[in-house]
Amino acid sequence: MAYCKLLIYKTKKMKWIKTDGTIEEVAIDKDNSLKQMQDAVGGYIELVRLTDDDVMIVNEEGLIFGLPVNEHASKLAGQTIVGNVLMCKGKDLD
Repeated sequence: MAYCKLLIYKTKKMKWIKTDGTIEEVAIDKDNSLKQMQDAVGGYIELVRLTDDDVMIVNEEGLIFGLPVNEHASKLAGQTIVGNVLMCKGKDLD
């Protein structure tokens, strides 16, 4: 699975884009990265590659659970995105 690579990077800053429109910077550490990302998006994670440089981490089951549309994230992705998301550089996932 793609998220297995996430476990090898050092502490990284990511943007946490919430459905209420707020954006926060969060630090994700390598020792607890998967758990921290799952907590931030509210469930299992899925990667949405926006460009070669930018990746969005979303809730894999967001549509199933009826999470609210994230307007800001949807504009960035050019598609409907639901729930809170994390944004980072693709190089941070290698």
